[in-house]
Amino acid sequence: MKNSKSNSSRSLYKIFIYIALIILAVSIIVPVAWVFMASLKSNAEFVGKDVNPFAFPKKLIWENFSMAFGKAKMGEYLLNSVIVTALALVILLLVALPASYCLARFQFKGRKFINAGFMAGLFVNVNYIVVPIFLMLSSANRLLGVKIFLNNRLVLAIVYAATSLPFTIYLLSGYFKTLPKAYEEAALIDGCGYFKTMIKIMIPMARPSIITVILFNFLSFWNEYIISFTLMTTRNKTLPVGLQNLMAVEKTATNYGVMYAGLVIVMVPTLILYILVQKKLTQGMSLGGLKD
Repeated sequence: MKNSKSNSSRSLYKIFIYIALIILAVSIIVPVAWVFMASLKSNAEFVGKDVNPFAFPKKLIWENFSMAFGKAKMGEYLLNSVIVTALALVILLLVALPASYCLARFQFKGRKFINAGFMAGLFVNVNYIVVPIFLMLSSANRLLGVKIFLNNRLVLAIVYAATSLPFTIYLLSGYFKTLPKAYEEAALIDGCGYFKTMIKIMIPMARPSIITVILFNFLSFWNEYIISFTLMTTRNKTLPVGLQNLMAVEKTATNYGVMYAGLVIVMVPTLILYILVQKKLTQGMSLGGLKD
């Protein structure tokens, strides 16, 4: 009797989990699919009393994407986002990997203080320090008599990387702590120094965690709006800022197809990246939770 009751409770629990997952999947897939369909509709399919917002497009209007890329300059914004995101990820990994490795594997004076400083950075909301960052960069422009610290994609990438360091170091150092010390001891016996051991042995072993960091930070950099809107005042604006401008213009012009085409342009790269690294992402998150 007890086994039958436990089996029935388990089956009910599984049914509940499946139903919850199906509802969650539908709540995510339906809005995304609706945006894709809306990006291919004409304006007449959005306005009117008898319009069905969930109906398929009567005719595929691919010109919405050409208008978004051309007249709305979404192609230029897309290129700026690609450059800024790539630069930010490279700078972040170049700084975070050695820092997290040293904090996780070595004992030295000031280690606890440095680690506590990075951990404190986890509780700092970046949106609250945007204005001080802007004032600091604009003051640097005035003091040096230059204009390179604002509207600069490299500076924006450095700001992105700096604000993401606490989370990245926290995640990577936690993963490095799980790796056995036997690998480092074997590398030292073979004549490898600390730097070569890190590059040749430890970083390749931390690949799942690195992929997880890249994906999380890519999504953060790609969709970031407030810092880019503040620091890119006149040119080199990124895709979220360009999308906001596009939505404001096309809403006034009641050109909804072009507006949704802009949304698709923003979503597609993130969807493709997530599909490509989905298995590595879950692997990195699960391995990062192991202990020695």
